[in-house]
Amino acid sequence: MAEHSQFRLLKQRRFLPFFLTQFSGAFNDNLYKNALLLLVTYSAGGLLGLSVDIVVNFAAFLFILPFFLFSAIAGQVADKYEKSLVIRRVKALEIVIMAMAAVGLWFGWYEVLLLLLFLMGTQSTFFGPVKYAILPQVLGDDELVGGNALVEMGTFVAILLGTLAAGLLMGAERPERIAALAVLAMAIAGYLIARRVPATPAGAADLKVRLNPLQETWRLMALARENHSVLLSIMAISWFWFLGAAYLTQFPNFAKTELAGDETVVTLLLAIFTIGIAVGSILCERLSGHRVELGIVPIGSLGLSLFGLDIYLNMPAEPTPTDWWVILSDGDYRRIALDLLGIGVFGGLFIVPLYAFVQHETPTDKRARIIAALNVFNALFMVVSALMGILMLGIIGLSIPEFFLVLSVMNLVVAGFVYQQVPEFALRFVIWLLSHTVYRVRHQGLRQIPDDGPVLLVCNHVTYMDALVIAGAVRRPVRFVMDYRIFKTPVLGAFFRLAKTIPIGSRNRVPEIYDRAFERIDEELDAGHVVCIFPEGKLTLDGDIDTFRSGVEVILQRRPVPVVPMALRGLWGSFFSHCGGPALGHWPRRFWSRIELLAAEPVSAEAASAEHLYKVVSELRGDHR
Repeated sequence: MAEHSQFRLLKQRRFLPFFLTQFSGAFNDNLYKNALLLLVTYSAGGLLGLSVDIVVNFAAFLFILPFFLFSAIAGQVADKYEKSLVIRRVKALEIVIMAMAAVGLWFGWYEVLLLLLFLMGTQSTFFGPVKYAILPQVLGDDELVGGNALVEMGTFVAILLGTLAAGLLMGAERPERIAALAVLAMAIAGYLIARRVPATPAGAADLKVRLNPLQETWRLMALARENHSVLLSIMAISWFWFLGAAYLTQFPNFAKTELAGDETVVTLLLAIFTIGIAVGSILCERLSGHRVELGIVPIGSLGLSLFGLDIYLNMPAEPTPTDWWVILSDGDYRRIALDLLGIGVFGGLFIVPLYAFVQHETPTDKRARIIAALNVFNALFMVVSALMGILMLGIIGLSIPEFFLVLSVMNLVVAGFVYQQVPEFALRFVIWLLSHTVYRVRHQGLRQIPDDGPVLLVCNHVTYMDALVIAGAVRRPVRFVMDYRIFKTPVLGAFFRLAKTIPIGSRNRVPEIYDRAFERIDEELDAGHVVCIFPEGKLTLDGDIDTFRSGVEVILQRRPVPVVPMALRGLWGSFFSHCGGPALGHWPRRFWSRIELLAAEPVSAEAASAEHLYKVVSELRGDHR
């Protein structure tokens, strides 16, 4: 197995017990919930004197209500106490709840079983924050995406298996008694596995837990607003759950009325959708290059809309009665199945990097409460999704394919808003495309760049794409210093303005731009950011490194910070270089290039003269132009 494969985490105690605990919990939740709903539907139609539709929706309300009431308290508990202890206590609570549920199932006390759904929702509410807050503490930065991918894959597979298991139980002679034993056995197994989860330090041991749900929920919202990028990422994750809830809710009626399918078609659609999300989640690790990569999030959002649109465009005009085999074997129906698979795959690509980004960008002492805020938003968006379904399908009278079309268009609008508010999404998307098409980049020594604090990067300058290559490789956001004339180009100018690039020009020709550039550089370094300059001042015309100018010394005199020398190899002769490229009016020698980006040890501000940095970068690059 590859050294960096996320599946290696399944062999390690720091991750495997937690993964299995999460898997068993998700499985048991769905086994119990779906078994109860099926029993209510087929065995207790007169429950509480209400219709089955009302009872089913009331059950969904009872399960989701605790997320509104108790998420704030759950986030505080997960931040204050050691997380493996919280996990064990929550899983012990599950045993108590499932023991009561087993008695209720055995004797057919359906009213009690409905109320226990509220307790199950409460247990899930307290597990949610610790589930995502523990990952950054037990995984490295280069494992965070892979770990989240496994968790999302495991969660959706567990949901599918729990749902299928509930359906299979209904075929038994006494399904309620088998379900009673099954949910209790799974709860006990989950607790025993949870005892193997290793201890992790408390995030905020001195935090005072306040038990006012409404007031603390409001505090959660204020906490989430502290980081605008994190808040928009939370909203994007909740939007995914809005879409997911909308699709999953419509599957039974979609299969029956639009595909003329039997009950096996509903199960198949759920399986295809779930498998798609699992596959997309796993693909994130490879596509992201073992890092928190927002560049694949726009790919996910685009796929969600395109496949949703394709469902609308390819619905059979007059569906004939079908079962699961017809869906897979008939070309017209198979197209619908592939569209649902695509929605799942691109949904996984969309959600996993966002979860990893939220975890990575939140402080350890607040992380669980931020996740709790995320859970509140998720619950709210799923409720709104249900209300929108009622409005669109029940009141306005849209067909389900038309509803899917509306969701696809809405997704494009929401995605455009998020990417406009947080330019880093769009920037990372362009950088990701570049580094996975025109260039194949190998990195070496980039851990020399400090994880926080101000730092100045210096690098040789070969092509117009150097900044994007570096930005795609460096873990932290980088502010580049570039010739002001590039900002006059409509597309590139807008792009680099989004990237907060600092324009600079000749001190003799544009003194005001020159002076303002050094002021901006100083401001960025003072704020603790990474600034990158190309001390040659222009692209190389012959592939050799030109003399470094004294601007780097001016920067360090004003703001002494560490300097990390870097070198680009293999770009000379590529599409955007002066070696036969478009800049000279010639056809480029090659469109695809294998290149390298190397970094040396940091140089102190006192030792970082232009001459010394030129020597270090030249040695780092060597003879590889």
